[in-house]
Amino acid sequence: MAMALKEQTAMPHVVFIPYTMTSHITPLIHTARLFALHGLKVTIITTPYNALLFESSIDNDRLVSGCNITIQTLQFPSDEVGLPVGVENFIASPSMEIAGKVHHGFVLLQKPMEQLIRQLNPNCIVSDMFFPWTVDLAEELQIPRFSFQPATFIHQCAWHFLKEYTPHKKMASTSESFLIPGLPLAIKMKCSEIEDFLKEETDYSKTVNAVLEAELRSYGIIHNTCSELEPGYAQVYEKVRGRKGWHIGPLSLFINKQESKISSKESFKSNSCSDPWKDCRDCLNWLEDQEPNSVLFVCFGSMVRFSDDQLKEMAEGLKATNCSFIWVVREQEKNQVDENDHCDGWLNGFKEMVVQKNKKGFIIQGWAPQVLILKHQAVGGFLTHCGWNSVLESLTLGVPLITWPLFSENFYTEKLLEKLELAIGVGADVWNSGFIISSPVVPREKIELAVKCLMYDSEKSRKIRENAKLMAETLKCATEEGGSPKTGGPTSYETFLPSFNL
Repeated sequence: MAMALKEQTAMPHVVFIPYTMTSHITPLIHTARLFALHGLKVTIITTPYNALLFESSIDNDRLVSGCNITIQTLQFPSDEVGLPVGVENFIASPSMEIAGKVHHGFVLLQKPMEQLIRQLNPNCIVSDMFFPWTVDLAEELQIPRFSFQPATFIHQCAWHFLKEYTPHKKMASTSESFLIPGLPLAIKMKCSEIEDFLKEETDYSKTVNAVLEAELRSYGIIHNTCSELEPGYAQVYEKVRGRKGWHIGPLSLFINKQESKISSKESFKSNSCSDPWKDCRDCLNWLEDQEPNSVLFVCFGSMVRFSDDQLKEMAEGLKATNCSFIWVVREQEKNQVDENDHCDGWLNGFKEMVVQKNKKGFIIQGWAPQVLILKHQAVGGFLTHCGWNSVLESLTLGVPLITWPLFSENFYTEKLLEKLELAIGVGADVWNSGFIISSPVVPREKIELAVKCLMYDSEKSRKIRENAKLMAETLKCATEEGGSPKTGGPTSYETFLPSFNL
């Protein structure tokens, strides 16, 4: 994109603007930290309670390694949107109504953000995809704007071809599978797995169109992925989108390497070890008593809210497998049941039978140290909704997956993982419009079958485990200096910073 850039300074200044979902915040903050560790001046703009999620990492980067990185906070308009103080993130949203108010709060923050960015006078803006207005501001300031996409290339490529060829509209039923044309790998989907806004015009369609239009005017789009995980998709993506797609992931691996370098010189205060979770040591001690690769980790991210019926089926399915497991049951899920039903009642009964009597499980109610659990040698599988951050964390550690896609781009991720023989699907096939899950209950029999297929020895499970270990080695090589032998060149991240001549 032709752009008359302003005169550059000795230390280029880049502003980062994360959205209000942890799945978006974490990889964007990783990117900001890497920019700072490479000698750029970085300012992160967010709200006070979202800043609490990452400020300790920023403090460590600044104090230990001397990075020029700061956080600027703007007061969240709680009163204007009708929310209590402190509810600034979708994690704190037990309903879609509250999540909508949180989003509206960030809409109201656009003008204050614009004013602050003008005062900061940066050389570049890197904003979450959900802030398309930043492209107008970047053009006004005559600086480059990058859109940050926290997920994959495959789902955006699929969107393009679904909109262009509409193969899903030619199917006789929603359960009938069809091939998505144009993709590097042959991907089949059902109509029920496709997002609503691709089938018809919805309120969210306007948001998606604004995001895509802003990207066409952007300098480039950053993705937390790599060619090793999505073979051939970067090239297709750039062709159909008409913009450079930078695949600079897995970002967590780059961050881990940087933190290791810091810790070799000076004690580094890791977030994962210092998080105030009282049961962390109990969980890790329990894992120490388990056999290698014998434990299934069950976790659906920070936002998902299942019905009580689904939680009961999940519990019975896990019990029937006779497989050891760690199951993260979110605190909010206990409040989603009918007044005449008591989640605590059956959950306590399940804990007494499976956890206390049979010693087959460990239940966490609330936050869980996901990376620490996945790192443990006793963990041999991960049952997940296919959130991309969780998938990357699992694969970089060589842990195979059981996929239970629910919303957003989850279903495309599942198809990619199955095609690469890194996962087994549980059988969910209905897309949800939000994190309050309303799709048909997945029965215990399907859950039992998928868990046994991965966790008990078979030719298929051995193949998936072998592929997961190979992928972990491949991803590790891809983030080494000089890049992966598979691609024969430097990492995308190594070429990214100098590419726009800041």
